[in-house]
Formats: sequence, structure tokens, C-alpha cells
Amino acid sequence: MDLLNPLAIVVAAVSALVVGFIWYNPKVFGTAWMQAAGMTDEQIKGGNMLKIFGLALVFAFLLATALPGIVIHQMGAFSLVGGDEANALPSYAAFLADYSDVFRTFKHGAFHGVFTGIFIALPIIGTNALFERKSAKYIFINSGYWIVTLGVMGAIICGWR
Repeated sequence: MDLLNPLAIVVAAVSALVVGFIWYNPKVFGTAWMQAAGMTDEQIKGGNMLKIFGLALVFAFLLATALPGIVIHQMGAFSLVGGDEANALPSYAAFLADYSDVFRTFKHGAFHGVFTGIFIALPIIGTNALFERKSAKYIFINSGYWIVTLGVMGAIICGWR
């Protein structure tokens, strides 16, 4: 039984850019973020957008490939057989027959994605921002983006089988 949907991984990666387009829109948090980050319109417009969005998509894809281990509980059993179902004991197939659909919902994936954002992204962004002498506003805008984005990504990856 396939635990992963490769298309879900790709869509989850793209969802990070979609959420970013909304989150960092000037009518949402974009203007506040620019102020908190110390960015100007000239700096924003002067960037190599193909490079920025291309690398952002690559990074989002890396996140999307790491999230199944967090949002899909059955990945733990998969890792125990060394990632090779063909060499697994019969008990592995029996386990998946009984539990392959347990907690495989969009809601459950969003739950774990949000907690990943709170307990992983927030501390990383917060620590960097403190040393960069950025404000709490900066921390909460950027961490909020990742909490929402990881929630969306987790929902897609866990729920879309």
C-alpha cells in the first residue's frame, strides 16, 4: 500500500507559494512585514524574482518531502521495515490492513502541520530574529506564515491519499 501521494507532495510545495502570495500581500501582512523587516519598495522590486521564487519552491519541496514523517503516523511503521515493503514481515501488511487509514485526514494533517510550525518554525525564526535585532512583529508575521503554511501542507500530505 502506498503511504505517499507524490502529487500531494508537489501540491503541498506549491501551496507554500500560494499562501505566501496571500500572507505577504500589502493588504494582509505585506506592508507590516516590510516595515518590520526594514525593507523598501525599491529593495523588493530590485530582487531577482525568478531566483527568489525558484529557490522558495525548492525549499518548500524539501519541507514537503520531510513532512510525511510528521503528519502520517504510518510512516513510522514504514521506517521500521527500512523503507522496503517487499522485504517486510507479514505483520507489516497486517498492520497496514488494520491501520492504513487511521488519522489519515486533512484535519489531522493540518493539526500536526500547525504544531510543527509552532514547535519548530517559531523557535527557529524567533531565535534568528532575536540575534538580528528584529521586532516581535517580525517574528509573529513570519512565524504565522509558516504555522499556516505547514498546516496547509500537512493537511494536503496527510489527507490526500
